[in-house]
Amino acid sequence: MPTIRVELFEGRSVEQKRALAQALTEACVRTLGGSADGVDVLFYDIARHDWATGGQLWSDKAPAKPAGG
Repeated sequence: MPTIRVELFEGRSVEQKRALAQALTEACVRTLGGSADGVDVLFYDIARHDWATGGQLWSDKAPAKPAGG
């Protein structure tokens, strides 16, 4: 079964990671078969100053506005 590497900005809660790990595991089992015990999910928390898109560090970008705001 697969090992899934999840790279995301640091700051997600343990509860959010737990929910994502569960959802990814269920999707793999549903799509690929096998058992949940065979799915590994690895989380890599990345600081905004260690991630750039389009040549610009995310730490240099304006913070995103909340939805509906």
